[in-house]
Amino acid sequence: MVESVWDYPRPPRIEPSARRVRVVHDGVVVADSTRALRVLETSHPPGFYIPREDVVAERLDLSTARATVCEWKGAATYFDVVTPGGRVDRAAWTYTTPRPGFEEIRDAVAFYAQAVDECWVDDERVIPQEGSFYGGWITGDVVGPFKGAAGTTGW
Repeated sequence: MVESVWDYPRPPRIEPSARRVRVVHDGVVVADSTRALRVLETSHPPGFYIPREDVVAERLDLSTARATVCEWKGAATYFDVVTPGGRVDRAAWTYTTPRPGFEEIRDAVAFYAQAVDECWVDDERVIPQEGSFYGGWITGDVVGPFKGAAGTTGW
């Protein structure tokens, strides 16, 4: 089934996903889950929030270099992804105290597909959402146009 991101709601909706989601960087598995939550918001490809238990703890290092606030989810806390080959600054984020209505994603970790080597949904490699601010994962079952590219911030 193909979904149009223009059918997604605003404010966003959270739904469970039984699909296997994986994050790999520098040849190292950083996260692997069949219990992720999809966050669906108008004009954005889904964001996948992976339970903390399904993320390799030693691959995350708390980052204090960036702070953002989502009008719906609240203040985000960022992580660097650390592998034997190095560090990727602010490659992942979480909401430790999400706003009402978004408690389900508390402490789950989302990853920027453009920051790490590979993100997968089942056996499909994800295409990153354009831009450096949004973290949606584009797969063959979602269609846009997607917010994030130059000139789309006012959508």
